[in-house]
Amino acid sequence: AMFRLMVTHAKKHPSLIPLFLIIGSGGVGAALYVMRLAIFNPDVCWDKKNNPEPWNKLAPNDQIMSVFNINANSVLQPVA
Repeated sequence: AMFRLMVTHAKKHPSLIPLFLIIGSGGVGAALYVMRLAIFNPDVCWDKKNNPEPWNKLAPNDQIMSVFNINANSVLQPVA
């Protein structure tokens, strides 16, 4: 029903077609980004039964992403 309404408006007002395309592609892009974060982000824990706290099973040599390091003088410095 909604798609038919959009097609009807696009036929009456062709200048709305770029608006529909941009809004639609933005929505699809946002949905794909959220799906990528949910699937591939290591911070997300989907299996709470077998591995309830995956952050406790880090090896000593595992790389943890850090953007800033706070030194003793409380000055933010980028991590090299």
